[in-house]
Amino acid sequence: MSADQNDIQVILATDCGSTTTKAIMIELKDGVYRQTYRGEAPTTVEEPFADVTAGVVNAVTEIGELAGRRLVDDEGRIIRPARGNEGCDIYISTSSAGGGLQMMVAGVVREMTAASAKRAALGAGAIVMDTIASNDKRRPHEQIQRIRELRPDMVLISGGTDGGDTKKVVEIAELIAPAKPRPRFGKEYELPIIFAGNKDAVSDVERAFKVGFDLSIVENLRPVLERENLAPARDRIHDVFLEHVMAHAPGYPKLMEWTDADIMATPNAVGRILEQIAAKNGINAVGVDIGGATTDVFSVFDGQFNRTVSANLGMSYSISNVCAEAGMDSILRWVHLDMNERELRNRVKNKMIRPTTIPQSQEALVFEQAVAREALRLAYIQHKEFATTLKGVQQQRTVGDTFSQKTGGQTIVDNMKLDLLVASGGVLSHAPRMNQTAAMLMDAFEPEGFTELAKDSIFMMPHLGVLSQVNEQAATEVFERDCLILLGTCIAPAGEGKPGKKCMSYSMSGDATASGELAYGDVKLIPLGTGQEATIEVSPARGFDLGAGPGKKVTRTVRGGTVGVILDGRGRPLALPDDRQLNLDSIRKWIDSLELYPQPQEAEAMAQA
Repeated sequence: MSADQNDIQVILATDCGSTTTKAIMIELKDGVYRQTYRGEAPTTVEEPFADVTAGVVNAVTEIGELAGRRLVDDEGRIIRPARGNEGCDIYISTSSAGGGLQMMVAGVVREMTAASAKRAALGAGAIVMDTIASNDKRRPHEQIQRIRELRPDMVLISGGTDGGDTKKVVEIAELIAPAKPRPRFGKEYELPIIFAGNKDAVSDVERAFKVGFDLSIVENLRPVLERENLAPARDRIHDVFLEHVMAHAPGYPKLMEWTDADIMATPNAVGRILEQIAAKNGINAVGVDIGGATTDVFSVFDGQFNRTVSANLGMSYSISNVCAEAGMDSILRWVHLDMNERELRNRVKNKMIRPTTIPQSQEALVFEQAVAREALRLAYIQHKEFATTLKGVQQQRTVGDTFSQKTGGQTIVDNMKLDLLVASGGVLSHAPRMNQTAAMLMDAFEPEGFTELAKDSIFMMPHLGVLSQVNEQAATEVFERDCLILLGTCIAPAGEGKPGKKCMSYSMSGDATASGELAYGDVKLIPLGTGQEATIEVSPARGFDLGAGPGKKVTRTVRGGTVGVILDGRGRPLALPDDRQLNLDSIRKWIDSLELYPQPQEAEAMAQA
């Protein structure tokens, strides 16, 4: 953007989702950018409209009516720049309509170059449909059949270090080219192929994809074994997404003419804002977006960004997959009501028949939140397995490490170093009580030490991710003031003990005062409101660690929120009793301590009201 940042008074942003287009207005108020109005409308990428801009105009029109500001002209176009009480200075958009960006990736070794290709694709906001590798245990004819079945938006190929052997990576190219994979959109255009492998193999790869493909050559993803170079491939994926996928999707050419910045894939935008906030504040952060069909997990640890998509873990269309992978017993352990496995299965079947329904009773809510805990837990496990150091790299080891250090590929996700955990997605964002959101995050992610818990208020992170490329100040200010709702701080010692024995002692002063001891297996909620701070001194019992070492005292300043400060003495890893009655007793005790659900008399009063 060439305009002076100070001249930007009104910003309009949309996120074109698969079912709903969400629009927000951001205005400069008293020198600070604030989100002021919000509107939404059904996405219109499908027939009978087949024009995404119709949904955009409907959502923007709703904002205009709320704001008393004319934003759409008589020809159905967004008015830019702002003139008096009409129009906006900037209009930007993200999109996941039509299923978002879908890719196939390929590499020579599944755990090395193919994994690097997958990381690049996921980081660019793609759903990875399949990973082809020379050692993926499929025979060539099975791989060819799979390639022909898929209809990706583009293919990313990696393999070999620069200057190394070219034979294997050329074989991958010669496997894909004859299979002739077809693009998802547009019968008339050639499928984009991005090659990010051994530079010595470029001429052979160009020969393989000479006819019927649009080949791009970028720098090697793994120029040497010890280093990944993901940025060039990610940038090219973004360019191809705009040039090919968006250009052939219904109505997107028109939308691209309207926007003041490139349209960004929704997951890419979410990751971008989380990455920027982590860098700005010097923190480690994890974000999760749980939907009906998939669960996205984003993480930034020591400046390294990773994203995973658990395509089989969701709260409606994929709920049966969650139950199958976790097991009914694992879900039932979070249910404090007298619900047996048969009733649980019936609820799952009802959800599969009517995937868009939302809970209408406390029993249905408890069931959905139990499933959500397992979906989030499994998605986080998958994320930790993917967000690793580079495999195949020799690591220097000392004598003390001989019996403890793994040979490579350790996860970089460290819950003890996690500073901020952000929740998004219907079951988390729209929980009736924010205490429930905090509990689901704690139970599924098991944060250790001191961790701030927050939620995206109205799923604004995609809008702010693309805005950060245009006006970083506006994106940061709105993120911190309007996007994030701080739930509070979780303080959880790592370690295991005996139920009832001392886990830690604490003393808090400041905007709230409290002191005492917490027994192993207990949780305690200390009210500390939004904008309030307190200094807490915590002394973990022997064998428990809060980040300074086992048994070492820690003093920290903590922020409050809509929930407060939660002392979690259940230990890490979190283990629930196998005995059903003991399990029920534990869950009910935690629910009472965290005030998750209305008490019987409270529920009766609410029902009468």
